[in-house]
Amino acid sequence: MEHVKEYIEANKDRFLEELFELIRIPSISSETEHKQDMIKAAEYWKETIFKAGADKAEVMTTEGNPVVYGEKIINPDAPTVLVYGHYDVMPVDPLDLWKIPPFEPEIKDGKIWARGADDDKGQAFMHAKAFEFMVKTDSLPCNVKFMIEGEEEIGSVSLGKWCADNKEMLKADIILVSDTGMIAEDIPSITTGLRGLAYWQVEVTGPNRDLHSGLFGGAVANPINVLCNMIAQMTDENGKITIPGFYDDVVEISEQERAMLAKAPFDEEEYKKAIDVKELAGEKGFTTTERTGIRPSFDLCGIWGGYTGEGAKTVLPSKVFAKISTRLVPDQDHKKIAQQFKEHFESIAPACVKVEVTSLHGGQGYVSPIDMTAYKAAEKAYTETYSKKPVPVRSGGSIPIISTFEQVLGIKSILMGFGLESDAIHSPNENYPLNQFFNGIQTIPYFYKYFAEMMK
Repeated sequence: MEHVKEYIEANKDRFLEELFELIRIPSISSETEHKQDMIKAAEYWKETIFKAGADKAEVMTTEGNPVVYGEKIINPDAPTVLVYGHYDVMPVDPLDLWKIPPFEPEIKDGKIWARGADDDKGQAFMHAKAFEFMVKTDSLPCNVKFMIEGEEEIGSVSLGKWCADNKEMLKADIILVSDTGMIAEDIPSITTGLRGLAYWQVEVTGPNRDLHSGLFGGAVANPINVLCNMIAQMTDENGKITIPGFYDDVVEISEQERAMLAKAPFDEEEYKKAIDVKELAGEKGFTTTERTGIRPSFDLCGIWGGYTGEGAKTVLPSKVFAKISTRLVPDQDHKKIAQQFKEHFESIAPACVKVEVTSLHGGQGYVSPIDMTAYKAAEKAYTETYSKKPVPVRSGGSIPIISTFEQVLGIKSILMGFGLESDAIHSPNENYPLNQFFNGIQTIPYFYKYFAEMMK
C-alpha cells in the first residue's frame, strides 16, 4: 500500500478525465427524458470496472434502471467486500444559479465543479481507481464485488427486489459505501447513523377552473392559501411535528450518547456563515447537530400553482401542488409515517378544497455499530491518510437502501465518505475538492488491507 501515493500522482490526470466522461452523462433518474442516459452511464461503469481489473462486469436489468455488477474473486475463502455506489444524479434546477453548465465539469479553486462531482459519481469513482491500484500492483487482499445502481436519488425503488433475486451472487462480509461526508477537510469522520425518509406529493384542488381574483377573491377559497395554512399546522411553536403518533417509535438516546456526539467538532458561527443565515431554527431542546443527526424533521421541498410568469395575472388558481418530506430516525417505519401523514393531512383539509396525498418514496434509517470489524478497519485507514483518528458522527441525510441491504442481504454497511458540507450536493454549483477525491483513493486500499487482516 505504500506506493498508492505514487500511483495516484502518476495517473491523476487520467483519473480525472475518466471521471469527467462519466459526469458528462446527464443521468438524472427522476426525469424520464434521461432514460437513455441512465443506460449510457451504466455501460460506462461496466467498462470502468472491467478495465480496472474485475474478472467480470455486466449491466443487469431491474424493474427500473439497470444495476452494474462486477467482481474479482482472488480466493473463495478470503473475506469479501461489496462496494455500493450510484450513477444517477439529482436534477439541476434552478439552472440559472449555476456558474458553469452542470454537466461540463471544470476544475477551479482546487475543486471539481459539476452535478455528480461529489454525489455520487466522484465518491464512487474513487473505489474504481483504488481497486485499479490494488489489482495493478497485485496488492488486493480480499475479494471485491461492485454494485452500482441508478435509482438512489429516487429511493432505490427497484434495488431491493434485485438484491433479493441475486442474494447468492451478492454474498459478502461487509458493504463499503462512500456517499456520505466528513466534518471538515482536516477532520476525518465515519458516519455511524443515517436518517430515514418519507416523501409525498400533495395536490389541493379548489374551484373547477382558475378564477378572476377580483370577481371571486374573498368569496371562494384560494387553494394556495389553504395549502400554506395546512403546512403551517404541521409543526408547533417548539419545532415539533404535529402528526398524531409521529414520535411513537422515536428512541430517545441516552445522555451518555448525546455527550459522545457533542465531542464532534462543530462551529455554529462558521456553520451559519457558510449558508449565510443569521439564526438557526429547529426543535427546542436540541443542538444543531442533534437536530440533524438524532431527531426527525419536516420540510416543504417545493410548491407551485397559480401564475408565476413575468408580470401580473390576477388569478385565483384551481390547483396547487407541493412536495413534502420528513427525515426519520432509526426505529421509525417510513411506511407507517407515510400513512400517518396522509390520514392527518387529509383530515385537516377544510371542506372548501379537495386534497390528494401521494407517497413518492421512502426508506428506513440506519445505525452502524462502532465496535464492528469494518469500523475498526476504516478507523485505521483514515488514520493512515489524515494522521488522526476519525470521529464517529450521525448524518442527517438518508441512503434508504442501506437498511434494505441489512434486511434483505443480512450484511452491515460501513460508510466511508469524503464529501464536505461545502460541496453543495443536490444544489446548484455542486463541487468536490480534488484533495478529497485523491485522499479517498489513498484511504480505500488501507481499508481493504486492515479489514482482510482483522477478518483472519
